Amino acid sequence: MQSLILRGISLGFSAGVLPGPLQAYIISAALTMGWRRSIVIIFSPLITDIPIATAIVFILGQLPEGVISWIRIAGGLFLLWLAYGALKQYRAGLHIGAPASSASTQGALLRGMAMNFLSPGPYLFWSTVTGPLLLEGLRQSLWHGVAFLLAFYGTFLGLLALTVFLFDRLRQLDERVTRGLVLLTILILVVFSAQLMLQGLNIL
Repeated sequence: MQSLILRGISLGFSAGVLPGPLQAYIISAALTMGWRRSIVIIFSPLITDIPIATAIVFILGQLPEGVISWIRIAGGLFLLWLAYGALKQYRAGLHIGAPASSASTQGALLRGMAMNFLSPGPYLFWSTVTGPLLLEGLRQSLWHGVAFLLAFYGTFLGLLALTVFLFDRLRQLDERVTRGLVLLTILILVVFSAQLMLQGLNIL
């Protein structure tokens, strides 16, 4: 079990620190909305991974490459839409410190969930890395599988939460710094969008 826990922590750490669309969106949300409204986004992978992992590990085995290609294209378009929305907010003014509302919090979570569903990362990750390790643990016992999942998600979500709080503090330094960082996250989202769409189109 110790080996599975260590591998879960390692994978969770890698997933949390490697830059990706989710991390860029979390940073943008933390800078513009603050930690109270953006912290819920860190739970979006936990919610979306349940049907994805179930489908891949227990039903599909592995998704055909053609399906992954269309997921890449759809995910790229969605990231482009998020970047456009962030750009409109950037031009209109960030309104830092605006009071939190349940509607904006729910919207942030739903956008995070949509990003995960439309990103090929979770599908590839569960079909090639996490899924086989989870099955390895479950073959030993239910508790081995649970220990692996707790180690992975505990580390992954913990690092995402740390990102939220870190950039929430950075936004309080200077509004010019915040605006610059938001513009940078917009550019990162556009770059990830182009990469996903090009990868999908190249395979089709």
